[in-house]
Formats: sequence, structure tokens, C-alpha cells
Amino acid sequence: MEGGLSGNTVVPNSNDKSTVLDVKPLRMLIPQFPDTSEGPPFVCAPPNGPFPSGCSPFFPFSGPQGSQSTPDLNQNGLISTILPIRSFRVENASPMDAAHDTHKQKSVASSSVKKKAKVDKGSKLSFTTPINFDPRISLSERDDGNRELVENVLSRFDALRRKLSQMEDAVESHSGIIKRSDLKAGNMMMSKGVRTNMKKRIGAVPGVEIGDIFFFRMELCLVGLHAQSMAGIDYIKGELEGELVALSIVSSGGYDNDAEDPDILIYSGQGGNAGRDKEASDQKLERGNLALEKSLHRGNEVRVIRGFKDAIFQASKVYVYDGLYKIQESWMEKGKSGCNTFKYKLVRIPGQTGAFATWKSILKWKEGVSSRVGLILSDLTSGAESTPVVLVNEVDDEKGPACFTYLATVKYLKSFDLVQTTLGCNCHDACRPGNSNCSCIKKNGGDFPYTANGVLACRKPLIYECGPSCPCIRNCKNRVSQGGLKFHLEVFKTSDRGWGLRSWDSIRAGAFICEYAGEVFDSDKARQDDGDGEINEYIFYTNRLYEPFKWNYEPELVGEASSDATEDYDIPSPLTISAKNNGNVARFMNHSCTPNVFWQPIVYEHNNGAYLHICFFAKKRIPAMTELTYDYGTPCQNETEGDNTTSGRKFISTPL
Repeated sequence: MEGGLSGNTVVPNSNDKSTVLDVKPLRMLIPQFPDTSEGPPFVCAPPNGPFPSGCSPFFPFSGPQGSQSTPDLNQNGLISTILPIRSFRVENASPMDAAHDTHKQKSVASSSVKKKAKVDKGSKLSFTTPINFDPRISLSERDDGNRELVENVLSRFDALRRKLSQMEDAVESHSGIIKRSDLKAGNMMMSKGVRTNMKKRIGAVPGVEIGDIFFFRMELCLVGLHAQSMAGIDYIKGELEGELVALSIVSSGGYDNDAEDPDILIYSGQGGNAGRDKEASDQKLERGNLALEKSLHRGNEVRVIRGFKDAIFQASKVYVYDGLYKIQESWMEKGKSGCNTFKYKLVRIPGQTGAFATWKSILKWKEGVSSRVGLILSDLTSGAESTPVVLVNEVDDEKGPACFTYLATVKYLKSFDLVQTTLGCNCHDACRPGNSNCSCIKKNGGDFPYTANGVLACRKPLIYECGPSCPCIRNCKNRVSQGGLKFHLEVFKTSDRGWGLRSWDSIRAGAFICEYAGEVFDSDKARQDDGDGEINEYIFYTNRLYEPFKWNYEPELVGEASSDATEDYDIPSPLTISAKNNGNVARFMNHSCTPNVFWQPIVYEHNNGAYLHICFFAKKRIPAMTELTYDYGTPCQNETEGDNTTSGRKFISTPL
């Protein structure tokens, strides 16, 4: 030791081993209390206070009085109100997960000056949520949820994750710093009680429906579908002699799982995989593997979540809840590594709504669209879009909607601007988040409107994109709405609402879908019948009354004060678009009082003029083959007369 207790030090460079020091064990030392004449009397105070006059809290109990949160002792003495994400790790993580944990711990608590510098540079994003934060979820609701709660939690998670992604993108990246906005958002929400279905249970989870999709494993934890943030098997100790019972499994390609039959899953047990410093080995009948074996004999239902590649973001996955299965048999066989692997055959309980089977069907359609039942046209756009739009009818014999000319974007019939002319940016490569010199970013209030993967971070009254006149590259990430269709859309005949629109791909909240293309009419000349006596059902008015909704993140969760920043539309002049004779797929979107799509006004400069575009984004996560709908709004009193003097509507933001 470099130094011992006061008064018990070893003489340096002493080689006399015959000398015996009279050092008493620490437990024998008698504590010395101050004399009453020398200071305040000794008082035994609780670790978290309150503390009497003259006494002060000491580490690690130096946080605010009344705080009962467990301090993180790996933060160099800094007390955080956010629980570390490792608190939610599972004991049976894979070697790759363990390697990730090790890396993360090193990046936090390393004594290396070089590594510490990386942490200091990357720690610009630090958050302290208020102690009195109200999650708006009661204790009973945290144990047992419902559909409204599940959707509320998922919406709040995704809003927070998008904001964190936007903030991370604006900070210069450094080597060794891993950006995981999903883990940060999940950590914040769990520590603040913004979750539901915490009570583990066998079978269905209240509020979670078959076919629900998830883009992050943390979402499964937040809604109680699968409590393990990394491990593929979730289980509990049963009531019978404490035996293990499997609750759910996630099959996402980490092992040699068979996913050919949509109603049968051959699931590989966990463990035995080779890691960075570990060779492959035989799997052991313990933990999750033992739970599956016990559930085979018990015959209980097991929830199955299937994971597959995201068709739009290839580096990511989509998880779909496929319903309840039962384990039919188990065996052991040699895996690809040559080691023994447990195999479990799970069979889907009949009568459940299709989920994974739908995804398998879509894969076949993409391989050959002719296999699509009810196909009328393989591409409704006739090549106007880079991604074809299929036209199908599985309801009756109608061969398609009335003829119209397909437009990929809005068409202004005469050269007039609807908004004030502005100059483009001065970026010569690509506009980058955090660049305070980019004029387009300045017009957006200093924030880059999209995350790195092109998802809208926050809803705004008006968004400015880089236009054709901007010198930045064509694939600049601030041109999301100008890149055309990315999703495989399908125009289909509905049973009671005429033609509708849906997607073959799962859609993330905030993802761009399409714009409302058509002919722009001068506001005082817009007419309901286009002069031919026939009612025009394909007109979009920006000055209608729309049901207000809250979509952005909660500032309190990232340590910001509650904000009154509006999400209400702020369009300088009303816009009227007719898609009756000229339009795109947006003309087929039907109305809904609970829509899954919303419109966002976007402006970009072209030919020395700034023109307005009405663009549609996903309001929430949308599973494949779900109809896309938006709020048509309520007509103004004088809408048919083209009088827009009543367009000064008010929007009041309310919680979802």
C-alpha cells in the first residue's frame, strides 16, 4: 500500500524483517468522537437525511434530500437520477452481448487518460430528469396494461428516441462512442415508470395484439411482452416447487432457427456460441433452455416474437408479435459449430390472426408480383415512381379507379409563390447536423429536421428543406421528401370505402410516405366541382380545421423545462390542391378519426421561389398491409366559395 492508516506507516527501504509492527486490525479501532466542547454533539443521521445543523451529507449520499434512487458509483462521484442500462441486462446474455457490456463499462469507468478523454468529449449529452416527474401511469397500470396504455408508452418512447437521435447526430462523433438512442430512451422511461405490464405472466399480454411490430428490443420490455433486453428466452420460476417456466422467445436470426413454415418454429437453445475470447461449446440444460424443457412437459403457452430484416433500413430489424405457441418436442443435434445444440419445436395455436405468415407472403410477392392475388396492375405509376405501386382488387370485379394522370409531385399551374422567397444554403457537400453556418438549418430553428436514417425528429409548424437551387449534393439528408417513394405501396379495393392505400413494408413513426401531388389552385379560384358539375373528392385544403394532437417528445425527460413550443401548422398563405385529374397515390388515402398518418408542410426553394409541399409522415408504427389513413379535417364555413378568411384556426396541443 502507498499509505496506511494515520500513524501506521512502514519505513521506506527497510530490509529489517525482524521488526514487527504493532498494527491493530481495523475492526479493533475505536471510533473517536469529537468532544462536546470542540464541536457539535455526535448525531446519528439516516444516510439520506435529514441532516441536523452543522452536519452535511457525504458520498455516496450527497444527492438531493428525499431522493431514493440508487446512486451510480461508477460515475466519478456524480449522482445520476437515471438508472444505468446495465440494471436491465439479463444474466444469460450472449458472448457478443457480454462484449458490448464490457466495452460500455470501460468507456464509463476506465482509468485510462485516453479513454477518459473520449468519454468527456462524448458526454455532451447528459440528462437529469426532474425527481417529481409525473409518468401519468399509475402503479396498478404499470402492472397491468391495456391497449391505450401500450400505444401511449410506445409513442412516448419513439418520440423520445427520435429526439435523442437528433441530439446525438448534432454532436461530433468520436471513435469509441456508441450511439444507442434506443437504450438511452428505454433507460429513461424505465427509471421514471413510463412502462406497463411489469407483472410477468403466462400467455397473452394485456394491450398487445398479434401482428404488433417493434423496431427495438427495449420496446418489448417497456410493454411487458418480453422482459429480457438481450436474451432470447424469458422465463420465471413457477409455483410448483420453483420450477422454471418459459414465457416468451425472440427468434431473430442469432441462432440456426428454422423460419420456413409460418406456423412452426424450430428454435435453437441459448448459449454455446463463440465469442471474441471464447470458443463454441456444447449448450447446457440450464436457465432458458431448462425453462423451455419444463414448459414442454407442462404444456403452457409461450409467446413468440419473430425478427427479420427491415426492408427499408437493412441494418435494422423489425420484430412482429406472432402470437401464442406450444412446445411440441425437443432434441439435441450438432450445430454449424460442431457443438451440441438444443432444438425445440414450437407449433402455433390455431385460430389466431396471421402475422409472420403475412410477412412471408409479402416476400413471395416481391420475388414475383404476379403471385399477388387480385392483381390488376403491377405498377399504377407507369414508371413515374422509382418504386412501383401495385393495384389490386380482392373484393369485387371492378378493374380500377377512374382514369387520371400520375404526377410524382405537386404542379403549380402558374408562376406564383405561396410563401416568401428565401435563399438556399451554402453547403457544398451535404448539410450536416450541428452546422450553425447552414442557412437551411438556421431556418429550421437550428435543428436538423431529420435523424440520420431520414426519420422526422419532431413535428413543426413549417419545415425547410434544401431545394434544387441549393449547392449541396442531391442525396443530402435534408431532402427527404424529394426522394420519391421508398415503401412498396399498394392501392387496393376496400369493402366499404372505395379504393384505399397500404404498404407491403412496415413503417416507422416519422417515416416519410409520400406528398400530396396534384394541381395547385389559386385560393380564390378553387371550386368543388372543377366546373364540370361533378363533385371533386380529391381536393386538399390546408385551411381546414384539424383535430389537434401531440406528437413530439416530452422535454422533461431530457432535463428541459416544460415547453409551450407549438406543433401547430403555420402556413403563410392557404393552399388548395386538386388531385382529381392529376395526382399520385396520396389521392387514395381515406379519412380516419384515429389516423396513422399526418401531414407536414414543407418548403424548399426552386427557380428563385419558395414553394410549399404537403407531405405525409407516419404518425405511429404501421404494420405491413395496414391501411394508411389521415384526418381530412372539418370544412370551413366558406370553403366552397374559396373564401379563406376563416382559416385562422387555433390548435391546442393535448397529450396522446
